[in-house]
Amino acid sequence: MFLSFVEKTKLPVFVVVFLFFAGSEGIAEDRGDAFVVGSISDARTLLPIIASDSASQDVCSMIFNGLVKYDKNLDLVGDLAQSWEVKEGGLVLVFHLRRNVSWQDGRPFTAKDVEFTYRQLINPSVRTPYSGDFERIKTLEALDDYTIRVTYKELFAPALSSWGMFIIPKHILEKQDLNSSTFQRKPVGTGPYVFKKWKSQNYIELLSSNTYFEKVPFISRYITRVIPDESTMFLELETEGLDAAGISALQYKRQTDTDFFKKKYYKFRLPSFSYLYLGYNLERGLFKDRRVREALNYAVNKQELIDMVLLGYGSIANGPFVPQSWAYDAQFPPAAFNQAKARSLLNDAGWKDDNFDGILEKDAVSFEFSILTNQGNEERIKAAQIIQKRLKEVGVRVKIKVVEWSVFLTEIINKRDFDAVLLGWSLSRDPDNFDIWHSSKIKPGEFNFIGYRNKEVDELLVQARKTFDQEKRKNCYFKINKLIYRDQPCMFLYVADNLFVVHKRFRNIEPGPSGIWHNFIYWWVPNVEQKYRSKSAIVP
Repeated sequence: MFLSFVEKTKLPVFVVVFLFFAGSEGIAEDRGDAFVVGSISDARTLLPIIASDSASQDVCSMIFNGLVKYDKNLDLVGDLAQSWEVKEGGLVLVFHLRRNVSWQDGRPFTAKDVEFTYRQLINPSVRTPYSGDFERIKTLEALDDYTIRVTYKELFAPALSSWGMFIIPKHILEKQDLNSSTFQRKPVGTGPYVFKKWKSQNYIELLSSNTYFEKVPFISRYITRVIPDESTMFLELETEGLDAAGISALQYKRQTDTDFFKKKYYKFRLPSFSYLYLGYNLERGLFKDRRVREALNYAVNKQELIDMVLLGYGSIANGPFVPQSWAYDAQFPPAAFNQAKARSLLNDAGWKDDNFDGILEKDAVSFEFSILTNQGNEERIKAAQIIQKRLKEVGVRVKIKVVEWSVFLTEIINKRDFDAVLLGWSLSRDPDNFDIWHSSKIKPGEFNFIGYRNKEVDELLVQARKTFDQEKRKNCYFKINKLIYRDQPCMFLYVADNLFVVHKRFRNIEPGPSGIWHNFIYWWVPNVEQKYRSKSAIVP
């Protein structure tokens, strides 16, 4: 989907570019049809506690459930947990699990599965980036088959929301190595859709579950088609080969402003909980000097990126929080575009153009590095080209390399084999970003892959987790924002609006603060408009 699994907390101000479209046209809610969504990248794994990319987690969200979830209005409600109690001032959570839930192979879901998931999340041999939240737990006890008692070492503000983590089946995985399990490609969950087929770099097909505890989805099949090129993706929309896809700013503003798109698709523009950044490998010599990183930040015009790449559909990022978050410091100004300042800082750091070739040198080494980004995202490639041009103006030579997504993650990110990467972070609604910035989270498979270390930031990240007082947490996050922005471990670029389209034959779409996907199992298509009636005629 277009709102990642990890975008799970905090109210966004949403904008939809239509007035009314969710009418039921009668009370009948017909079953059948398929929903075909485009993705520029294939999933890496369908084992949710290992999946760190949004392509994987988007599919996992259709197959698995957590104990809790966010509803339309971003209120926490029960999912696999029917209810819960908060005890001892927040140190203890007691979850009462649903009794009518089965795994998709027919085995009952119980507290043993929750306990098993927790054990794997804190297992140092499991390559999960999500361990941080669960390392705060002192004890987890299965009081009976349907009651879990979680006791924390100390107050932990994101405790309840952290249990949105998808639960995995003990009876299948307890004797397997999760890092290499075949379950990664043949998952079994408790969710509304059942895994059917995965053809790598082509599509993943899911079927509606006839035993889903909430209700059987109206839409019979959910298909993710991998189309690693934005132009091809758009052509598929024009031929109605896709029912939904993210679109570029140019496509949103101009190419979908046609009679065809107005008749066939709903257009959405939602503020996102993600930002684009240029992340430096802080273990490499070029980027160890903070003055250099500051200089690079001054050298790039962020408003130019928004105007040229996003056509105005976004805002300048001023740190690791986004405007929709209550932890965002609207009074903190990002550094202004100032190439004279950039040149001065580079000169102070010893970088000078001694041979007058236009490229700075230091100790007989030219200032040159590569920016890597993922294939299929034309906006990122355009952003990289603008950055390249601006840095050349201050004497820095930049090469751009575009890599297929799965290779990018496994060979570049996990192995730390990069100078700089142009990527986006999709953030949780709760502003706790411990897993991204804490110095303990730099192991392979974890999120702090740039190698950022700051003792004061570490202490503030921990402090912000220890109180339920939002104002005290906000104060911590304001300080964290200033410290990280001062250190410039990455160049914070922009927060882009989330732009996408959905085909109009789907009914009961309900926009809300959480977006549109919260009630997907209630979407339906009238029989006379259903496109895919044969279970074999969907994907190429």
